[in-house]
Amino acid sequence: MDISVSIGDGIFNFRTGVILIDKDRVLLHQKEGDDFWALPGGRVSMFESSMDSAVREIREEIGVEIMVDRMLWHTENFFLFEEKKFHEIADYYVATICGNEIQQKDVFEGIEGEETLIYKWFPIEDLKNVELYPEFLREGISNLPDHPTFLTITQEGS
Repeated sequence: MDISVSIGDGIFNFRTGVILIDKDRVLLHQKEGDDFWALPGGRVSMFESSMDSAVREIREEIGVEIMVDRMLWHTENFFLFEEKKFHEIADYYVATICGNEIQQKDVFEGIEGEETLIYKWFPIEDLKNVELYPEFLREGISNLPDHPTFLTITQEGS
């Protein structure tokens, strides 16, 4: 069971995000029809570590195995999405893809439940111009921290 709970007028999530880098580009995804991008990953399941969740989510969504290298960020994020307030805890990891099948495709599809996800490799130097959330990733991915860093993020309107 994913850790996502409606509480009062908001939703609490525990999420994991995965940074997959191939040469000078990073893999992002979006739900079909969305106008913004995010890192691959998903909600952590009850009694599952966020690192194990990162591996599971990538396997489920795009069918590849990854090896997690290290944690980069632990965040507390407050945002508004589809007119709902979210309080989200997220762990972000940099990982290595085992194999090279997805690096050969610039754009491809994945599955999350019944939804289609669009995956695309973006040049890291172009991220400042990409509608990527949370916003700190637009610059953070080009300057990965040497040790895990805690961030609190509050987006306007949340």
